[in-house]
Amino acid sequence: MPMTTMRNQDQAALWNDASGKTWAEMQDVLDRMLAPFEPLLVDAAFPGEGKRVLDVGCGAGATTLAMAKRLGPRGHCLGVDISAPLIAAAEARAIAPAVFLRADAQTHEFTPHDFDAVISRFGVMFFDDPVAAFTNIRRAARPHASLTFVAWRSPAENSFFTLAARAAAPFVPLRAPDPDAPGQFAFADGARIRRILDASGWTSVDVRAVDVPTHIEEHDLIAYVTKLGPVGLALRDADETTRTRTTEALRAAYAPSLRDGAARFSAASWLVTARAS
Repeated sequence: MPMTTMRNQDQAALWNDASGKTWAEMQDVLDRMLAPFEPLLVDAAFPGEGKRVLDVGCGAGATTLAMAKRLGPRGHCLGVDISAPLIAAAEARAIAPAVFLRADAQTHEFTPHDFDAVISRFGVMFFDDPVAAFTNIRRAARPHASLTFVAWRSPAENSFFTLAARAAAPFVPLRAPDPDAPGQFAFADGARIRRILDASGWTSVDVRAVDVPTHIEEHDLIAYVTKLGPVGLALRDADETTRTRTTEALRAAYAPSLRDGAARFSAASWLVTARAS
């Protein structure tokens, strides 16, 4: 369906082209890596059977489906994402009462006061105007509805993810990211999260650090670090020699994290909760 806004153009272009297609391709790997966050998020956000929930930045839909199962047949869980490839992947495995919509949650005209709860698993760090986005999302929530999401803490606390860029830096050009720009670590600063939610009309804001053990299977690791993130973007146009050298460096860099057939690490995140005013 057509987008309802011209905002977030860079993110729309990114997630509807190579990045969105790659994330859809890597859906199973990502779902397994992020699976430990599902009970954490769903348990914290569950509003009760038969209620209505909005999942923002739902990706390929794993969290939407997990919440839908808890809501039961009389419930409703709407997963929204800006990426057509990811929404297509989500729709391919949709089960009632989960439904999916390609839309930009920053400006989409949701039905006012429609949802009992709003959730997101690493899907809210990509808005070009976070205050506008969370204000729009709040309008879709009923009075006193809950907001619950997880977001990554700082790159320094998530060395497993930043190791790829450090190992690949001698071989491919990588730009230093703007810490406040849309992206994986845009919500690294917990105080910034509070300011954004306060400014967009959410109350009872709580930002709690959580460290979640997870893993990537060894046979999936090299595909993960060479296809996703800034290294994946840099390697898309690289020649074969550069790809080979970079892959060898990545394999050596991640070798110390391998135990029992998997790369194991702790995911440093925020669990954020709030209420619609």
